[in-house]
Formats: sequence, structure tokens, C-alpha cells
Amino acid sequence: MKKQKYTYAKAFIVLLVSVLGACSDQGIIDSDSDKALGPESTRGKVIAPLASPVGDVVGKLVVGYQGWFACAGDGSAYNTWVHWGGGAQGPRPGNQTFDLWPDVREYTTTYQTGYANLGNGQPARLFSSWDPQVVNKHFEWMQQHGIDCAAMQRFGKSDGQKDGIATRVRNAAQTYGRKFFIMYDLSGWTNFQSEIKTDWTNAIVGNLNLTGSSAYAIQNGKPVVCIWGMGVADRPGNVTSYLDVINWFKSQGCFVIIGVPRDWRNQTANLPAFDAANMITPWAVGTFNSLAGADSYIPVMQADLAYCNARNMDYMPVIWPGFSWANWNGGAQNQIPRLHGDFMWRQFYNVKNAGMSTGYVAMFDEYDEGTAIAKAAENASMRPTNQWFLSLDADGVAVSSDFYLRLTRDGAQMLKGQIGLTPNHPTPHTTSSGAGVVFYQDINYGGAASQALPVGNYTLAQLAALGVPNDWASSVRVPAGRTLIMYSDDNFSGISWTRTADTPNFTTLSPNANDLVSSVRVQ
Repeated sequence: MKKQKYTYAKAFIVLLVSVLGACSDQGIIDSDSDKALGPESTRGKVIAPLASPVGDVVGKLVVGYQGWFACAGDGSAYNTWVHWGGGAQGPRPGNQTFDLWPDVREYTTTYQTGYANLGNGQPARLFSSWDPQVVNKHFEWMQQHGIDCAAMQRFGKSDGQKDGIATRVRNAAQTYGRKFFIMYDLSGWTNFQSEIKTDWTNAIVGNLNLTGSSAYAIQNGKPVVCIWGMGVADRPGNVTSYLDVINWFKSQGCFVIIGVPRDWRNQTANLPAFDAANMITPWAVGTFNSLAGADSYIPVMQADLAYCNARNMDYMPVIWPGFSWANWNGGAQNQIPRLHGDFMWRQFYNVKNAGMSTGYVAMFDEYDEGTAIAKAAENASMRPTNQWFLSLDADGVAVSSDFYLRLTRDGAQMLKGQIGLTPNHPTPHTTSSGAGVVFYQDINYGGAASQALPVGNYTLAQLAALGVPNDWASSVRVPAGRTLIMYSDDNFSGISWTRTADTPNFTTLSPNANDLVSSVRVQ
């Protein structure tokens, strides 16, 4: 969710009162079951297309990207624990500010926490967004799963950490053929009206030259910028400052998106500013908590879209997988359940069925509030044994760590018309048996076994971290539907062998692959 943590409690109370006006002891907002329209209710009610042609944002699938995790010893400008659990002690039982435990198996470098080992006996370690390999891996996942564009969150003016992450995002987007743009967040930013202009001029366009990147998002021939928090409770600003900032960015030649609350059309005092934007994206996270609640949002989106169409503005609805912030805010564990993908898919379906092809998924890496679609712990074996954390099987159905990436891929394809409109997600909960590729030290699957390798690319160092030392493997199990490419040298070079099934003896391959594997791709 968009925020700085100290603003949440008060902002959330206002949101509870303002959105639908009904509370529930089962979630943040009442499910509105008496108002549910059902997923078929909007058939035949497709609204006119949006104002702009397909570009880097319109007609695309965008994800919010935080990139805000830091760890002690990561060499970052902060060089301490940030967003996992602050202070010198770092994350440990009773000192954490995130709910969803990440799957860190594909990261080269991770950092030891104060938790007991995971259920599988592995040490409880976390990643830092400062490590370029982490950001590269995230954008590789975006590429693999059809995510077109990342909205890079930026809280406040320039500093070494923010600028360093921005550079990493730019480089990763260029490497993996994704687009990105700056999404400013007004949370806690009292002097945003002047400082946001200086930051854009001196840092974004100037020192960092992000807009000069081939990967910077362009819409209608203009660089894209978003300002999130206009009209949102407990964020600074008013119609005068909002309008000034929007018009200033437009004078710089930008395509301006604004992030607003769900009830934005009711804020008559702010509408002159809202109407000046090129695109509106209302924040829906936490405003419903069930399939019926998701259906109750359909007429809101339709009215939003009609309003925007009448004013030649574009519209980008927000789609999210679920919500939980028990570890740092005291709410219920698994507060808004993901329903093993049904909750998120219903939103994709409703957006497409209402005639829209653009979507913003909140968020890619928001482990804090349990809205991340990036790879996460599948079950208790992948999270610490002495502290509660959310894992993806919380609703009683086993799903693979990459399930929400794959679900997002399928949702994006449905929005774009690449697959048909379907009320039930086509995404398998697990890939094949749910296991990844497993290497063995000896032939016939004997000796030590590696960790399971999900889809991804693994260098020599990454393999070693997952229990595959250099020139070590003699057999491998490959789940049905997977393709394994093994290389004799690091960085996917040298002799290669392609396997699509279990291989009990590498000496039988031509040429012999026994004790020769140094890097692999799992597809």
C-alpha cells in the first residue's frame, strides 16, 4: 500500500468511515453482500474506450514497485534494517513490520535475521533492494510474466538511497525490456508543492537522467509521471497545491497520472484539480474484502470511467491480491484473504467485463501489508518457526511461490484480449507437482539433494546458494512441463544440455555432463 507507516492509523480510520460507511469484524470494509451485482451483471454494459491510444501505460499492465527494503550490512546509503523491522536489532520475534514472508531462494545475497530457522531447517534470511541482483531478478520475473511497466514509488525528495534504487530500476528495466516511471507519494511530504518540482528537475531529469532512458514510460509522446495521494486522508495538500503541481508537470511536457481515493468523485472541492490530470487511478486496496465486495465495486468503476471519458481523461483501476498487516499494525492475521487467487481474479474479470484494458496491480513487492505478487513462502516449511508470517497456503489450498506472478500474467492477457473473458482463473495453483527442478550429487538421485529450483536463471553463485556446488551434479528430476538447460560454464555459456524429463545419470548424456554443470536456466 502507498504510505509511510506513521500516517496509517489515522488515515485508515478516515478511510473506514468514508468508504461505504460499513465496518466488518472479518475485514477492513464490509463485504457489501446485499449490494453484490455478480460477475455476469455488467455484460452488455461496456463503456466507450478511453481517451488515449495504447502506449506504455494505456492498454498495459502496470505494477507498483516499492524497492524500499534495506538490511544492515548491505552497503546501501541506509545500511540498516528498513521496512523489515527497524533498529539495530533488526527483524526478530516481536520486531517486524511485514506480514508476508518472501521466497528468497533466487537471490544471490541475503541477510541473517533474528528468527529461528525456517520450517525446512534453512536459516531465516531476507533480501535487500539495494542489491542490483535483487532488482534485476524482479524485472526478470516481470519479463517472464508479461508485466509491461513498473511504477517506481518515490517518497519525498532526493537522497542517496532513493536515487540508488532509481538507478537500479532503470538498469533492470533496460536489461529486461520493461518500462518504468516515477510515482511520487505525498505521504508525510509537507513541502511537496515546491520540493517535488526541484526533485523532478534536478534529480529525475537532471542528475539521474531517468527520462532519457529507453525504458522510461512514454504515453501520448510524453514522459509519464504519477503523483499519488491527492485527496487521500491524512496526506498534505489542497485543490490549490494539487492543481499547481499537476499544471507544472504538464508544462514540463509530462503525461500526468494522479492517485486518488476511491471516493474521489465526491470531493467536489478537489475536482478542479483532479479534472486537470491526464489519468486517474483510484486506490481500492482495503475497501472491500470478499468476492461480493469486489462485485460491489463494479458500478463505482463504471461511474469513474464514464466521468473520465466525458472529460477526455484516462482511467486505470487498481487490482490487488489480498491484505494483511497484523505484525506491525495489530490487525487480524490474513485480514483480507487471497482465496487462493479467486479474489484477485474476480477483480481482473470485473475490470475487463466493464470494458477496460488497463490495470494497475498493487503491489509487486509489498511484503509489508501482504499485497506482494512477487514470490513468497508457500507454506510453513518456508517461514520461521518462532513468529507468525503469512504464507500462500493460508486459505487451505497449496499454491507455488510464483502463483500470483502467473495469475497476473493471465490477468494481463485477459485484459488485452489475448485470452477469452473467463470468470474462473485458468492459472494452475502449482506448476506440475508443485516442485521445482532438484539436482542430486550422485547418479540415480542418490547422495545430497539441492533445494527445488523454480522457473528462473541461476548462475554458479546462485546454484551454490541453493545447494548445487560447481561441477557437482550427477542426476536431476525435472517436473512435467518444465525445460531445464544446463551449461558447463558460469553465466550460461559453454556446452549446454537441454532436459525436459528426469535424468538419472549425467554420464549417459552426449557429451558427458557428469560433474560439469555450472549454470542453468529453468523454463
